[in-house]
Amino acid sequence: MESQRWLPLEANPEVTNQVNIQYIHIISLLTLNWFSPPFYQFLKQLGLHPNWQFVDVYGMDPELLSMVPRPVCAVLLLFPITEKYEICRTEEEEKIKSQGQDVTSSVYFMKQTISNACGTIGLIHAIANNKDKMHFESGSTLKKFLEESASMSPEERARYLENYDVGTFSVLISCAIRVTHETSAHEGQTEAPNIDEKVDLHFIALVHVDGHLYELDGRKPFPINHGETSDETLLEDAIEVCKKFMERDPDELRFNAIALSAA
Repeated sequence: MESQRWLPLEANPEVTNQVNIQYIHIISLLTLNWFSPPFYQFLKQLGLHPNWQFVDVYGMDPELLSMVPRPVCAVLLLFPITEKYEICRTEEEEKIKSQGQDVTSSVYFMKQTISNACGTIGLIHAIANNKDKMHFESGSTLKKFLEESASMSPEERARYLENYDVGTFSVLISCAIRVTHETSAHEGQTEAPNIDEKVDLHFIALVHVDGHLYELDGRKPFPINHGETSDETLLEDAIEVCKKFMERDPDELRFNAIALSAA
């Protein structure tokens, strides 16, 4: 069976921060592009109260990081999938499989099985691992999705988002998230690509759970523990991880970070 494809989302905080879901007019599957205002809209439409918002991280030096509103509860990194990155990813996974790592059971992690859905997966990872800090509107689609998938495995959560479940309730939630994603993908500052166009940019989330910094990437088999962190140092610690991604590809310029910050 051919996997589903969504339009890529823009890395635009305004688009990510909005999201009001309707259960009708499901025409095509799109992915959110992260370089424009879709994130504000995406969150709003999914029923998240605007006490948290996505903001741009303009640079990685202390002066520019000081411009990011605090506290920060998640960082999303957009980066290019290159041959160098894939080699490092494979080596990292093999090392962890042989040496092991500590991952708390409190981490909410899901696999990505829908092409171009990394923006939505990253957003779900950011919100799900900070659910106690969030305020959801009555009837929030995202809240329902997180509650229904809480006890699922990473693979089951991926199938749930794909709408493999036949129950009416799960169908509505999956369709609602899909519609929101599609709407947000078209509201970015750049023109949305064709749904069949190959996209070599990818989103990951960096979150703080139980005193540790986790990289959550639905393309990987498990969360990556990057060591200790805290609510106060999450942004700086996450940026150190972002720097490692950039150091692997010094000739690449296609990196972008946004932070989920208190409004």
